[in-house]
Amino acid sequence: MSSVEKEDKVGVYKYIAEPFHVDFRGKLSLGILGNHLLNCAGFHSNDRGFGMVDLNEGNFTWVLSRLAIEFKDMPKQYESFTITSWVENVYRLFTDRNYALYNHKDECIGYARSVWAMINMDTRRPANLFELYGAELESFIADEACPIEKPSRIKVTAKEPKVRLKVKYTDIDINRHLNSIRYIEHILDLFPLEFYKEHGVKRFEIAYVAECYFGDELSFYVDELENNEYQIEILRNDDNVVCRSKVVFN
Repeated sequence: MSSVEKEDKVGVYKYIAEPFHVDFRGKLSLGILGNHLLNCAGFHSNDRGFGMVDLNEGNFTWVLSRLAIEFKDMPKQYESFTITSWVENVYRLFTDRNYALYNHKDECIGYARSVWAMINMDTRRPANLFELYGAELESFIADEACPIEKPSRIKVTAKEPKVRLKVKYTDIDINRHLNSIRYIEHILDLFPLEFYKEHGVKRFEIAYVAECYFGDELSFYVDELENNEYQIEILRNDDNVVCRSKVVFN
């Protein structure tokens, strides 16, 4: 595949904010948006020959490493909205994938950046993208703007956990790991409902470090910084860091 038309580089996906996808304010929940972003990545890659269906035959899979979402509004209940997705860069072990969020008036209301790695399902180690796909994957790089900052470095200094919880049945995905989106939802649950009546999320970042499993105990450490910014670190069984996150509220 030596040449790819621009319209084939950017995937366009239509949705409706269903009643069970919105929060108490009647707006699309961040967890549901995150799930849609992951689905768009799957649709985009599968349609172009480097998705899970093709990878699994070779014993490989994509894993999400980092995600940053920034938005000024969310779709309301029953409103239609559109997500576009494209590949920004391809490196030896990672690829950058971006997204744009449009409301029912076709106005851009948010962007997202993500970093993905392809891993061997047996060894759980990253694969060399250039060796597996070479120029084929690079041919889908799109010259599209994504005017938000890349995921930042997060360092948490809190010594005592704010919350502890066990990984349960509804947390687990098909790989028997804690679902990527459940991390986001558990982090958002750290803040009380009264707080959300006064503040909305403006930017959310998450960096996945290690996997965790059914029965693991998660400890959430939280630093409150200036300007309604919070940094969170999640430890598994009081030992290994599994995830770091930053949440900025307006």
